[in-house]
Amino acid sequence: MAALAPTIIQRRIVVAAGFCVVAFTMIGARLVDLTLLKGAETGVTAGVDIAPVMRADIVDRNGQLLARDLPVFDLYARPHVFWDKQSAAQGLSRATGANLHRLEHAFAGNHNYVLVASQIAPETRDNVMHLGLPGLEFEPSSKRFYPQGDAAQVLGVTQTFAGGKGITGLEKGLNAQLAAGTPAQLSLDMRIQYVLMNAAAEAREKYNAKAAGGIVLNVNTGEVLAMASIQDPSQPDYNPNRNIMTANAYELGSVFKVLTFAMALEDRTINFDSTFKVGSGFPIGRFVIHDAEHMPDYMKAKDILAQSSNAGTAQIALLSGGERQKAFLNHMGLLSILHTELPEDVRPHYPSNWGQVETATIGFGHGITVSPLAYVAAAAAVVNGGRRIHPTFLKHPEDARGIQLLRPETSLQMRQLLRYVVTDGTGKLADIQGYDVGGKTGSAEKNVDRRYVAHKLLTSFCAVFPIDNPRYLVFVLLDEPHGPNATGVMALAGHTAAPLAGEVIARIAPMLEMPPVAMAASGENP
Repeated sequence: MAALAPTIIQRRIVVAAGFCVVAFTMIGARLVDLTLLKGAETGVTAGVDIAPVMRADIVDRNGQLLARDLPVFDLYARPHVFWDKQSAAQGLSRATGANLHRLEHAFAGNHNYVLVASQIAPETRDNVMHLGLPGLEFEPSSKRFYPQGDAAQVLGVTQTFAGGKGITGLEKGLNAQLAAGTPAQLSLDMRIQYVLMNAAAEAREKYNAKAAGGIVLNVNTGEVLAMASIQDPSQPDYNPNRNIMTANAYELGSVFKVLTFAMALEDRTINFDSTFKVGSGFPIGRFVIHDAEHMPDYMKAKDILAQSSNAGTAQIALLSGGERQKAFLNHMGLLSILHTELPEDVRPHYPSNWGQVETATIGFGHGITVSPLAYVAAAAAVVNGGRRIHPTFLKHPEDARGIQLLRPETSLQMRQLLRYVVTDGTGKLADIQGYDVGGKTGSAEKNVDRRYVAHKLLTSFCAVFPIDNPRYLVFVLLDEPHGPNATGVMALAGHTAAPLAGEVIARIAPMLEMPPVAMAASGENP
């Protein structure tokens, strides 16, 4: 049977359908031109009117703004609609700061579309509008602004485009929260941060050190109130975004003796008056452990810590033994990575063969590397009654002390010893009148190509105040202090790091509402 010819109605439907297809195709092409090709031939337009994704604010513990997304614009141009391309290039260069030569070259070429400037502020947009040029378009965007520059390594940065992810620092560590639009209030106090940064920078310059840094921590809440990381820009490994307090691991030297003495007092292997032969050095295996300065032939335990004797501390560490030392340091959290809101962390390094020599040297802070923040967390537990704390960069003013790591009696004894170090030992230059400071110096020879170099020192000081009822810990570090202000004995921590810690305490204590007080009874010398 022959096929039936289409009716008139059917033919009209086909024709109408064809027109619809053509119309929708034209509309679709126009939409693509508007959204992707920025097809405005003349006039100034506002681009696609879609607000960019805004990242949430970051503020310090007092509500001071630290990071915020602000509206900006990307400026595009269609050069072929300009009446005078040379004049347009000059005007846009003056208004936006864009390179004139680049604009002239781009406008003279066969480009339908040219990016003039990215992330320009609203006031710059107004200046461009006043030029009255055709063929311009502004694409809404956003830019992350950091009005306070004193915490750059802690805050980190984000990708440069609108809605970009955090790529370093707390911007990365808190990315999910901030990207979801939930603001973050940090534990940082920008007043304290400024003092720490300023003091560390001045000390780095004074001693011509490769780097300087510091941490201020609440020993009961775990809140980090300030963290500084300053490097010498002339060094070949200079990285302005690197936070040496969390991303670097060091052999910290004699500040580690705090943990050795805490272990010994916890194990009851010593008391303050236990006596050890020190002056001629301590032989162990084929080595002899000597001290940087002359020591008496015999010393009491309290003076071994106060005068920072390596030979004496090695003997004290061996009383507990290597197996116990390893278990104790693991118990204190120093043999594993410390995880915080900061993504930059570092794995500690310690010997696989933990023999007698290793036990002795680890006792005075050599042969094991940890991050400064990990050390600070352990030291805080030593003085806060013996309870674990976990450092945090988020505001958390409540007492957050956790499980008991040490007997309260051990913590009390350590506070007395640390006060003695400051009144009668190597920490005298950190003794700020009225604030009852306790602390410990650290002068570590740096290990270069598996050899300890005497003139390359890492000096540090761990300070706690008020020592009778600790609230705050101040840790400072100087990497290779040298030059006319730090030669010989004057390069040791007692003369470089201790006064730096003392200066920080003197300046921040009033900010923390801590008026000077008389020495408390429990803080008296042992």
